[in-house]
Amino acid sequence: MLLIANKWKDYECLDAGNGEKLEAWNGIVLRRPDPQAIWNVDTNQAHWKKVDAIYHRSKSGGGSWEYKHTLPEQWTIQYGDLTFKVSPTGFKHTGIFPEQAVNWDWMKELIQSHKEEIRVLNLFAYTGGATMACAKAGAKEVVHVDASKGMVQWAKENRDLSHLEDKTIRFIVDDCLKFVEREKRRGRTYHGILMDPPSYGRGPNGEMWKFEKEITTLIEKTLDIFDENGLFFLINSYTTGFSSIVLNNLMTSMILPKHPNGTIDTGEVALPLTKRNLLLPCGIYGRWQRND
Repeated sequence: MLLIANKWKDYECLDAGNGEKLEAWNGIVLRRPDPQAIWNVDTNQAHWKKVDAIYHRSKSGGGSWEYKHTLPEQWTIQYGDLTFKVSPTGFKHTGIFPEQAVNWDWMKELIQSHKEEIRVLNLFAYTGGATMACAKAGAKEVVHVDASKGMVQWAKENRDLSHLEDKTIRFIVDDCLKFVEREKRRGRTYHGILMDPPSYGRGPNGEMWKFEKEITTLIEKTLDIFDENGLFFLINSYTTGFSSIVLNNLMTSMILPKHPNGTIDTGEVALPLTKRNLLLPCGIYGRWQRND
């Protein structure tokens, strides 16, 4: 299935091509690299010229922003009843993956439609878009785990911006796999589990992560703490070269044998380009949902 994140009001992916994308974040237009946008585009068009900042990659790695106009260090963007901080970072990101709104909506609807108490675990949780969505929907507890102390602090700011201070959200700076193993020893389980593992990464103590080597172990360990009355299990991936078929095979062979009372759905996530009739691919997803 193809999921299209087309319900944004404060965000717009204007155009893409030539390895770049053009986005409006609550009126501020940023131009950033995107390895998926390999088709041709005429960047001499007027909307490509009206930019506030452009991210340039460095030949030695990393990159930097070229500011065409003076911008605030940070500003906010809204999605429904959620508010998030936006800030251009030195590694081209802004603090939000807007395409993930389709998964936020899915989880919110599931949590709101079930009266039972739902505990949610968000692994590789970044700045907490999904964390806030689940908390706002009424999850009894959301545990937010990320190896980056800075990203966890950013997530706390998003909690406050969305006025979720009264919700039970536990923020954990840790290696995700090690945290899951400790939760098993503690005997804790979760009704909703989601993960957004990177292609490559390091834990807070230098632990190495490589998607193709670690993903099966992570799923296996995480299933040990997935409640027998679990509601949903979500995996996102931006790893180049891994198709939704691979993800479907992983989830069908690993999750369904232990939780046959659910259905698996996999596919691509995309953003619409508002200046022309094209879609920008933004990774793949896999969902297990309990059949009620």
